[in-house]
Amino acid sequence: MALAVLLVAAGLAACAPRAGTAQQAESPAPLPSATGPYAETLRYGRELMHRTPAMLPRNVGAAMSCENCHIDAGTREHVLALTGTYAAFPLWNPRAKRIIAVQDRIAECFLYSVNGTPPAYTSRAMEGLTTYIAWLSRGTPVGERPPGQAPPAFDSPHPPDSAAGAQVYAQRCVACHGADGAGKPGTFPPLWGPHSFNDGAGMDNANMMARFVRYAMPFGSPPNTLTAQEAYDVTAFVLKHPRPHFDPHRAIGFPPRQSSFF
Repeated sequence: MALAVLLVAAGLAACAPRAGTAQQAESPAPLPSATGPYAETLRYGRELMHRTPAMLPRNVGAAMSCENCHIDAGTREHVLALTGTYAAFPLWNPRAKRIIAVQDRIAECFLYSVNGTPPAYTSRAMEGLTTYIAWLSRGTPVGERPPGQAPPAFDSPHPPDSAAGAQVYAQRCVACHGADGAGKPGTFPPLWGPHSFNDGAGMDNANMMARFVRYAMPFGSPPNTLTAQEAYDVTAFVLKHPRPHFDPHRAIGFPPRQSSFF
Protein backbone atom coordinates (compact mmCIF):
# COMPACT_ATOMS: atom_id res chain seq x y z
CA MET A 1 0.00 0.00 0.00
CA ALA A 2 1.36 2.96 2.76
CA LEU A 3 4.86 7.66 5.80
CA ALA A 4 4.55 10.06 8.60
CA VAL A 5 1.71 11.38 6.60
CA LEU A 6 0.28 7.90 6.52
CA LEU A 7 -0.35 8.30 10.20
CA VAL A 8 -3.03 10.72 9.17
CA ALA A 9 -4.27 8.44 6.46
CA ALA A 10 -4.49 5.17 8.08
CA GLY A 11 -2.68 4.17 7.34
CA LEU A 12 -5.61 5.67 2.82
CA ALA A 13 -11.61 7.84 -1.92
CA ALA A 14 -13.23 8.55 -5.01
CA CYS A 15 -13.51 10.49 -8.16
CA ALA A 16 -14.88 12.61 -5.55
CA PRO A 17 -13.64 10.48 -2.76
CA ARG A 18 -10.67 8.45 -3.12
CA ALA A 19 -9.21 6.34 -0.57
CA GLY A 20 -8.47 3.91 -3.03
CA THR A 21 -9.19 6.37 -5.54
CA ALA A 22 -8.75 7.48 -8.98
CA GLN A 23 -5.52 6.14 -10.25
CA GLN A 24 -3.63 7.05 -13.34
CA ALA A 25 -3.60 4.30 -15.93
CA GLU A 26 -0.11 5.00 -17.27
CA SER A 27 3.09 3.72 -15.73
CA PRO A 28 4.73 6.09 -13.26
CA ALA A 29 7.27 8.53 -14.62
CA PRO A 30 10.81 7.13 -14.81
CA LEU A 31 12.96 7.57 -11.74
CA PRO A 32 15.80 10.02 -12.01
CA SER A 33 19.07 8.21 -12.56
CA ALA A 34 19.74 5.92 -9.63
CA THR A 35 22.88 3.86 -9.52
CA GLY A 36 24.59 1.71 -6.96
CA PRO A 37 23.80 -1.55 -5.19
CA TYR A 38 20.22 -0.55 -4.34
CA ALA A 39 19.16 0.82 -7.75
CA GLU A 40 17.26 -2.30 -8.79
CA THR A 41 15.52 -2.48 -5.40
CA LEU A 42 14.56 1.18 -5.73
CA ARG A 43 12.98 0.64 -9.13
CA TYR A 44 11.16 -2.43 -7.84
CA GLY A 45 9.76 -0.46 -4.90
CA ARG A 46 8.54 2.28 -7.22
CA GLU A 47 6.79 -0.27 -9.43
CA LEU A 48 5.15 -1.83 -6.36
CA MET A 49 3.57 1.52 -5.59
CA HIS A 50 1.92 1.51 -9.02
CA ARG A 51 0.94 -2.17 -9.46
CA THR A 52 0.55 -3.49 -5.93
CA PRO A 53 -2.26 -6.06 -6.50
CA ALA A 54 -0.68 -7.47 -9.66
CA MET A 55 2.76 -7.81 -8.11
CA LEU A 56 1.67 -8.90 -4.62
CA PRO A 57 -1.63 -10.77 -5.10
CA ARG A 58 -1.17 -12.76 -1.88
CA ASN A 59 -0.76 -9.59 0.17
CA VAL A 60 -3.50 -7.37 -1.26
CA GLY A 61 -7.16 -8.09 -0.60
CA ALA A 62 -8.58 -4.94 -2.20
CA ALA A 63 -8.55 -3.89 -5.84
CA MET A 64 -6.23 -1.03 -4.93
CA SER A 65 -2.59 -0.01 -5.27
CA CYS A 66 -0.51 2.10 -2.91
CA GLU A 67 -0.64 4.86 -5.52
CA ASN A 68 -4.40 5.12 -5.21
CA CYS A 69 -3.86 7.08 -2.01
CA HIS A 70 -0.26 8.20 -2.51
CA ILE A 71 -0.74 9.77 -5.92
CA ASP A 72 2.15 9.84 -8.39
CA ALA A 73 3.87 7.15 -6.36
CA GLY A 74 3.87 9.34 -3.27
CA THR A 75 5.47 12.38 -4.89
CA ARG A 76 2.50 14.72 -5.33
CA GLU A 77 2.25 17.37 -2.65
CA HIS A 78 -0.75 17.40 -0.29
CA VAL A 79 -2.11 14.00 -1.32
CA LEU A 80 -0.45 11.79 1.27
CA ALA A 81 3.00 12.49 -0.13
CA LEU A 82 5.77 10.19 1.07
CA THR A 83 8.60 12.61 0.46
CA GLY A 84 10.61 13.07 3.63
CA THR A 85 8.57 10.65 5.72
CA TYR A 86 11.35 8.12 6.24
CA ALA A 87 13.26 10.66 8.36
CA ALA A 88 10.39 10.75 10.90
CA PHE A 89 10.85 7.11 11.92
CA PRO A 90 10.98 5.54 14.44
CA LEU A 91 8.03 7.43 15.92
CA TRP A 92 5.18 7.06 18.37
CA ASN A 93 2.04 5.57 16.83
CA PRO A 94 -1.15 6.45 18.76
CA ARG A 95 -3.07 3.52 17.33
CA ALA A 96 -0.40 0.93 18.12
CA LYS A 97 0.50 2.71 21.37
CA ARG A 98 4.18 2.06 20.80
CA ILE A 99 7.19 3.29 18.88
CA ILE A 100 7.09 1.92 15.35
CA ALA A 101 9.55 1.61 12.47
CA VAL A 102 8.77 2.50 8.87
CA GLN A 103 8.22 -1.20 8.13
CA ASP A 104 5.48 -1.27 10.76
CA ARG A 105 3.76 1.65 9.07
CA ILE A 106 3.93 -0.06 5.69
CA ALA A 107 2.48 -3.19 7.31
CA GLU A 108 -0.44 -1.10 8.58
CA CYS A 109 -1.19 0.04 5.05
CA PHE A 110 -1.37 -3.56 3.89
CA LEU A 111 -3.62 -4.54 6.79
CA TYR A 112 -6.04 -1.61 6.60
CA SER A 113 -5.92 0.34 3.37
CA VAL A 114 -5.60 -2.59 0.98
CA ASN A 115 -7.33 -5.05 3.35
CA GLY A 116 -4.55 -7.59 3.03
CA THR A 117 -1.54 -9.12 4.74
CA PRO A 118 1.82 -7.36 5.09
CA PRO A 119 4.85 -8.79 3.35
CA ALA A 120 7.47 -10.25 5.65
CA TYR A 121 9.84 -7.60 6.94
CA THR A 122 12.74 -9.48 5.34
CA SER A 123 11.00 -9.88 1.98
CA ARG A 124 12.01 -8.27 -1.30
CA ALA A 125 8.70 -6.37 -1.33
CA MET A 126 9.22 -4.78 2.07
CA GLU A 127 12.82 -4.00 1.20
CA GLY A 128 11.71 -2.39 -2.08
CA LEU A 129 9.03 -0.19 -0.51
CA THR A 130 11.33 0.82 2.35
CA THR A 131 14.13 1.66 -0.07
CA TYR A 132 11.82 3.76 -2.23
CA ILE A 133 10.44 5.71 0.73
CA ALA A 134 13.95 6.26 2.07
CA TRP A 135 15.05 7.49 -1.37
CA LEU A 136 12.19 10.00 -1.42
CA SER A 137 13.45 11.32 1.92
CA ARG A 138 17.01 12.09 0.87
CA GLY A 139 18.22 15.29 2.52
CA THR A 140 15.38 15.50 5.07
CA PRO A 141 16.76 16.10 8.58
CA VAL A 142 16.09 13.18 10.91
CA GLY A 143 13.10 13.79 13.13
CA GLU A 144 11.52 16.43 10.91
CA ARG A 145 8.30 16.19 8.96
CA PRO A 146 8.26 18.26 5.76
CA PRO A 147 5.23 20.44 5.04
CA GLY A 148 2.91 19.65 2.15
CA GLN A 149 2.27 15.98 2.86
CA ALA A 150 -1.33 15.76 4.03
CA PRO A 151 -4.28 17.52 2.36
CA PRO A 152 -5.18 20.89 3.94
CA ALA A 153 -7.72 20.65 6.76
CA PHE A 154 -11.08 22.42 6.64
CA ASP A 155 -14.47 22.22 8.31
CA SER A 156 -17.85 21.31 6.93
CA PRO A 157 -20.02 24.47 6.77
CA HIS A 158 -23.08 22.37 7.64
CA PRO A 159 -23.56 18.80 8.88
CA PRO A 160 -22.68 16.36 6.07
CA ASP A 161 -25.69 15.25 4.05
CA SER A 162 -25.37 11.85 2.38
CA ALA A 163 -28.44 12.47 0.19
CA ALA A 164 -26.81 15.60 -1.22
CA GLY A 165 -23.61 13.60 -1.50
CA ALA A 166 -25.39 11.04 -3.67
CA GLN A 167 -26.12 13.83 -6.16
CA VAL A 168 -22.48 14.97 -6.11
CA TYR A 169 -21.38 11.39 -6.66
CA ALA A 170 -23.74 10.93 -9.60
CA GLN A 171 -22.51 14.15 -11.22
CA ARG A 172 -18.78 14.03 -10.48
CA CYS A 173 -17.71 10.52 -9.48
CA VAL A 174 -19.80 7.87 -11.16
CA ALA A 175 -17.93 8.06 -14.48
CA CYS A 176 -14.76 6.78 -12.82
CA HIS A 177 -16.00 4.76 -9.86
CA GLY A 178 -19.32 3.45 -11.17
CA ALA A 179 -22.82 3.59 -9.79
CA ASP A 180 -21.99 0.57 -7.65
CA GLY A 181 -18.77 2.09 -6.33
CA ALA A 182 -16.75 -0.79 -7.77
CA GLY A 183 -14.40 1.38 -9.83
CA LYS A 184 -12.58 0.13 -12.91
CA PRO A 185 -9.97 -2.61 -12.42
CA GLY A 186 -6.44 -1.33 -12.81
CA THR A 187 -7.52 2.29 -13.23
CA PHE A 188 -10.01 3.60 -10.67
CA PRO A 189 -10.29 1.84 -7.31
CA PRO A 190 -13.48 0.72 -5.59
CA LEU A 191 -14.91 3.03 -2.95
CA TRP A 192 -17.07 0.45 -1.19
CA GLY A 193 -17.92 -3.22 -1.40
CA PRO A 194 -15.80 -6.34 -0.85
CA HIS A 195 -12.80 -5.10 -2.85
CA SER A 196 -12.44 -1.71 -1.18
CA PHE A 197 -10.43 -0.57 1.85
CA ASN A 198 -11.67 -1.89 5.18
CA ASP A 199 -13.32 -0.07 8.06
CA GLY A 200 -10.02 0.35 9.90
CA ALA A 201 -8.35 2.35 7.13
CA GLY A 202 -7.58 6.04 7.38
CA MET A 203 -10.00 6.76 4.55
CA ASP A 204 -12.81 5.36 6.68
CA ASN A 205 -12.42 8.56 8.68
CA ALA A 206 -14.76 11.24 7.30
CA ASN A 207 -12.42 14.15 8.00
CA MET A 208 -9.48 12.44 6.29
CA MET A 209 -11.48 11.40 3.26
CA ALA A 210 -13.12 14.80 2.85
CA ARG A 211 -9.71 16.48 2.88
CA PHE A 212 -8.39 14.05 0.28
CA VAL A 213 -11.48 14.38 -1.88
CA ARG A 214 -11.45 18.14 -1.95
CA TYR A 215 -7.78 18.39 -2.81
CA ALA A 216 -7.46 15.50 -5.30
CA MET A 217 -10.90 14.82 -6.74
CA PRO A 218 -12.44 14.64 -9.26
CA PHE A 219 -9.32 13.01 -10.59
CA GLY A 220 -7.41 15.30 -12.93
CA SER A 221 -9.14 18.43 -11.65
CA PRO A 222 -7.40 21.24 -9.76
CA PRO A 223 -7.65 21.30 -5.94
CA ASN A 224 -10.85 22.65 -4.41
CA THR A 225 -12.95 21.92 -7.49
CA LEU A 226 -15.53 20.69 -5.01
CA THR A 227 -16.75 23.00 -2.28
CA ALA A 228 -16.08 22.13 1.35
CA GLN A 229 -19.71 21.10 1.76
CA GLU A 230 -19.68 18.94 -1.36
CA ALA A 231 -16.54 17.16 -0.18
CA TYR A 232 -18.11 16.30 3.16
CA ASP A 233 -21.45 15.38 1.60
CA VAL A 234 -19.97 12.97 -0.94
CA THR A 235 -17.74 11.51 1.76
CA ALA A 236 -20.83 10.83 3.88
CA PHE A 237 -22.45 9.13 0.90
CA VAL A 238 -19.43 6.90 0.23
CA LEU A 239 -18.88 5.93 3.85
CA LYS A 240 -22.49 4.90 4.41
CA HIS A 241 -21.90 1.90 2.14
CA PRO A 242 -20.62 -1.46 3.41
CA ARG A 243 -16.95 -2.40 3.23
CA PRO A 244 -14.77 -5.18 4.64
CA HIS A 245 -14.41 -5.32 8.42
CA PHE A 246 -10.95 -5.20 9.95
CA ASP A 247 -10.31 -8.19 12.20
CA PRO A 248 -8.02 -7.08 15.06
CA HIS A 249 -7.62 -10.65 16.27
CA ARG A 250 -6.22 -12.15 13.06
CA ALA A 251 -2.81 -13.69 13.62
CA ILE A 252 -0.01 -12.31 11.43
CA GLY A 253 3.15 -14.36 11.10
CA PHE A 254 6.13 -14.37 8.78
CA PRO A 255 8.24 -17.31 7.59
CA PRO A 256 11.54 -17.66 9.47
CA ARG A 257 14.83 -16.82 7.78
CA GLN A 258 18.20 -18.46 8.15
CA SER A 259 20.63 -16.55 10.32
CA SER A 260 22.89 -16.01 7.27
CA PHE A 261 20.26 -13.60 5.89
CA PHE A 262 21.23 -11.13 8.59
